[in-house]
Amino acid sequence: MEDIYNYNKRETIEVKIGNVIIGGEYPVVIQSMANVKTADTEAAVKQAIRIFGNGGKIVRFTTPSMADAKNMANIKSGISEEGFDIPLVADVHFSPDIADAVSSIVDKVRINPGNYVRSIRKDKTKSYTDKEFKDEYEQLKERFINFISLCKENNTAIRIGVNHGSLSERIMDRYGDTPEGIVESGMEMMRICRDEGFNNVVVSVKSSNTSMMVKTVRLLADSMNSEEILFPIHLGVTEAGEGEDGRIKSAVGIGTLLSEGIGDTIRVSLSEEPEEEPPVARQIVNYVCRKINHDQIFGPFTSLYDKYDNQRRKTTTVRNIGGNNVPVVITDISKTDISEILKENFKADYIYAGMKNISSDQEIPLIVDAENKMTGENIFRIYDINQLNILREDKAELRFLKLSLKDINTDDNFKQVADCERAIRIIELLKSTPEIIIVADSDNLNIAAYQRAFAVTLQNEGIKNSLITYINYKKDDIPTAIKLSVDAGPVLIDKMTDGLWIEAENESPEETERLMFSVLQATGARITKTEYISCPGCGRTMFDLQKTISRVKEATSHLTGLKIGIMGCIVNGPGEMADADYGYVGAGKDKISLYKGRECVEKNISEEKAVEKLIEIMKANGDWKEKESL
Repeated sequence: MEDIYNYNKRETIEVKIGNVIIGGEYPVVIQSMANVKTADTEAAVKQAIRIFGNGGKIVRFTTPSMADAKNMANIKSGISEEGFDIPLVADVHFSPDIADAVSSIVDKVRINPGNYVRSIRKDKTKSYTDKEFKDEYEQLKERFINFISLCKENNTAIRIGVNHGSLSERIMDRYGDTPEGIVESGMEMMRICRDEGFNNVVVSVKSSNTSMMVKTVRLLADSMNSEEILFPIHLGVTEAGEGEDGRIKSAVGIGTLLSEGIGDTIRVSLSEEPEEEPPVARQIVNYVCRKINHDQIFGPFTSLYDKYDNQRRKTTTVRNIGGNNVPVVITDISKTDISEILKENFKADYIYAGMKNISSDQEIPLIVDAENKMTGENIFRIYDINQLNILREDKAELRFLKLSLKDINTDDNFKQVADCERAIRIIELLKSTPEIIIVADSDNLNIAAYQRAFAVTLQNEGIKNSLITYINYKKDDIPTAIKLSVDAGPVLIDKMTDGLWIEAENESPEETERLMFSVLQATGARITKTEYISCPGCGRTMFDLQKTISRVKEATSHLTGLKIGIMGCIVNGPGEMADADYGYVGAGKDKISLYKGRECVEKNISEEKAVEKLIEIMKANGDWKEKESL
């Protein structure tokens, strides 16, 4: 069975993009995409050089017109005249003719199978017949083979880039907007490349939903491996947004997969200037690289773990922990005077106060109910492995027990286990007292895999105790936001935990608490604020993206639970903000179209009135609340 606990790099072939090699034994390549107009040669050259200077080894430009495609030659010459050799990628949608033309100019062409050829269906009310399904595939195949021939002649690479929300009508009809449909859309084109003997291929499947993105890429990698297609995989969370939330969302999706050995090149998509993206990508890569030579993790081989559709482990509900409750947050204020608990307005569910002297001369570690604070019945103790007898006698409603994986592993071949009999006794205690809350320590560099092994071991043993993921971060050069996203993201996406408890040397309790809630939001595990799906912008963007995002956020940031898409153009519009409740999409110069779900409800309204109109639509649908009434 597949080893789901220890790092193993997926085997891939090498693909050359200009002077850069992706895949094989080469390190992960970082890239970005320009947001200036492709027709503006001077601005394009300057931006490409800035991206390169910040660590982006490959730069992509949108080519919506034939004029843009031809101007890629001028951009390439301009970069060379400045003394740089930067591989360039053309991003093509809707026009295979443009893809053909630009293939002789750039180092790689990105095409989207979802809009590479037009649908042959005229009657949209009926499903595809088997013949129609096959005929449209043959049309795609014939057109694509012609493009492959040109790429062979010019030694140009292809990126087959599938996006959640922009699948072809044919694939949607047969598979729906599902991971299986997304993967099959890419596999069709990869099989054609393989059959044509063309291996200069990179593939990507992207989504703004981190859980969808992770599970779809896992399925993609396994599908490729099963057919012995070893093309490198490009990773990215599309429309991740901006600021800290955008960084967290990207690190959750990209970091989860890199930690599992999947991914050869990455792009962090932020609604900021593109030169801001490579440093964030480098932080993610550097942090994952620390884990590669981690101590071996010994977890059970099991059929209970489904990495495509993981079901939450059944746990005993105690207060608001476990069962069907959302994961709780425990904030650590152990370095603060306990009187501060009464003063601070924490959003966490529980507060760890550290070793405190409350009612006796003995100092004991305490967890406090954050809502009811310091009333006697809301002070709870956390125990360690040497205090099991005291734990049994404690009659408190909540009892926490801190454990490591070795404490519950009964395999006598597990070299780190000093006493298998003790592990058996602990398992018996947990089974007989399912209301004890387990705090799982992270005693391995590969934190997510270690926590996975912990949860699967509990599941295999039939233990119903809730599980809190505990991580203690030391101060270093990688932001806690990145580390926590990479470590906790997979655990939350796979529904392996009932809560987070994070300590961080270089963060205040308030900052650590905020980061925990942000990672929960990014994985969809617990929603506590408005979510924004915003594209990073490119030469197709119809408005000032960053100013627009700021205006939309200022008006709607109090609408907890709503998802709002802010998209620069129709290409990244209604499809790629797939699961947004509302959409704000560039329709032309100073023109905006507004969406409720995937339905366009207002077309081509002026940008000046767009936010006001968006609020009107929300009010009409019962989704608006005034700020002062909250």
